Amino acid sequence: MSAREILDQQAIARQMFVQPASHAGRDVSATSMRGASIDSAKLMRDYNLSSTALASPALSSTALASTKDELCEAGGTSLLPVVRLDAANLMRVLQHLEVSAKRQAPRIAFKAKSKILLLDLADILAVEAEGNYVSLQHRPNSYLVHESLSSMAEKLKPYGFIRIHRSVIVNISAVDEIQPLSTGEYRLRVKGGKEYLVTRTYKHNLRDLAQLWVGSERLCG
Repeated sequence: MSAREILDQQAIARQMFVQPASHAGRDVSATSMRGASIDSAKLMRDYNLSSTALASPALSSTALASTKDELCEAGGTSLLPVVRLDAANLMRVLQHLEVSAKRQAPRIAFKAKSKILLLDLADILAVEAEGNYVSLQHRPNSYLVHESLSSMAEKLKPYGFIRIHRSVIVNISAVDEIQPLSTGEYRLRVKGGKEYLVTRTYKHNLRDLAQLWVGSERLCG
């Protein structure tokens, strides 16, 4: 590395290490201030050394490398306030991403009464067949959509919906309870208290309700 490049790095280092220490105020301890003073002295010494290198090309590359190493060590104490600020910025970024993720939750768009409505899929409890239509059981209202239940089942499957009856699809995240019946069928209850019958044809789909089953190995078998 040339002496000019080292000078450029030292100028950057002074901005990173010396300025945060002088403006940190109450957040910087007395120990950090002493460390910053020592770092400043080292930087000035290295600056003088590099100036000599410019005037005397005969200065060895070993001396320049030593100066670079000392510069890196000198930044150790002064970096503490900078790291603390970066952590605070990181928290703000994570919070922003969390809010953005909620805004980008899967949604469904459909035509209802000459309008196109947009609903969050998470708010749809179930989909029920009603003739040539399906009824979206949405909190707090329900909506009729001109679509077959089989078509809706295929479209909603990637988003956590399962078929439990030839005329009913449920959102697995909305299911609160299932109860085995003596007939080999199940009774399923969703949020809000509404219950549905799970027929034997579709009971195997109940396995998708949870990733871990404890003490219920034969359930939904």
